[in-house]
Amino acid sequence: MDLASLNTFIAIAETGSFSGAGERLHLTQPAISKRIAGLEQQLKVRLFDRLGREVGLTEAGRALLPRAYQILNVLDDTRRALTNLTGEVTGRLTLATSHHIGLHRLPPLLREFTRRYPQVALDIQFLDSEVAYEEILHGRAELAVITLAPEPHTLVRATPVWDDPLDFVVAPEHALLDNGPVSLADIALHPAVFPGGNTFTHHIVQRLFEAQGLTPNIAMSTNYLETIKMMVSIGLAWSVLPRTMLDDQVARIPLPGIQLSRQLGYILHTERTLSNAARAFMSLLDAQIDLPGTRA
Repeated sequence: MDLASLNTFIAIAETGSFSGAGERLHLTQPAISKRIAGLEQQLKVRLFDRLGREVGLTEAGRALLPRAYQILNVLDDTRRALTNLTGEVTGRLTLATSHHIGLHRLPPLLREFTRRYPQVALDIQFLDSEVAYEEILHGRAELAVITLAPEPHTLVRATPVWDDPLDFVVAPEHALLDNGPVSLADIALHPAVFPGGNTFTHHIVQRLFEAQGLTPNIAMSTNYLETIKMMVSIGLAWSVLPRTMLDDQVARIPLPGIQLSRQLGYILHTERTLSNAARAFMSLLDAQIDLPGTRA
């Protein structure tokens, strides 16, 4: 089996189509089909069922997929281990991060990293935290700087870097600010705009309501905090935003006795050999942990 064919097989399995794999790998569809045909001939099994435009893994394909990940990860791991022997901080660092952290937390660190280590090629992928988590598990990213999962996977090592307090917010003219003290039950009666149901932040807020036997009135959802802030600012709904995003466009709703926060930090795969570049970037992140203002 050659690596190109295995990468093609994985791309089809993940995108669900030959055309999607071609777009990811920058190959024509005939080239994709040729690689898979060669792999199937070599293994003497059919790897995909092709039903019209739908593509699904056969039983043999499902058996091969985890082993394909393992083969490629071992080879990448070996390559990094050998490169690390030189002690030089060079090569490519694939870093996944959420849009919010990439915009509001990482720029100074990225600036310092590129100044110190100009020989490193940074491959920065802006993804939802939950997607970045999967990139780490599958070995497609070496580090991810994200909103940390409440319950991390056993193969993931998570290091908190920043406490990120969350506040309930509305437009300055919203009715929730007109009648004195507000409770969580009062807020639950009004329409809300939430992060998507698959997000770690959504689960943190949802658990707060469930603990009090309440159900928030979620009218809209989006994974982009800047979009949520805009919707709140024009009076469409209330929401929960990181305190660092608050300004005169939105107003904080005081809720006595309620303190909501999430952890931002970095994750890595526990069974992966880290490159010197990844270790250097982790050192910059670790230096942020005890700085004033990083803990609420």
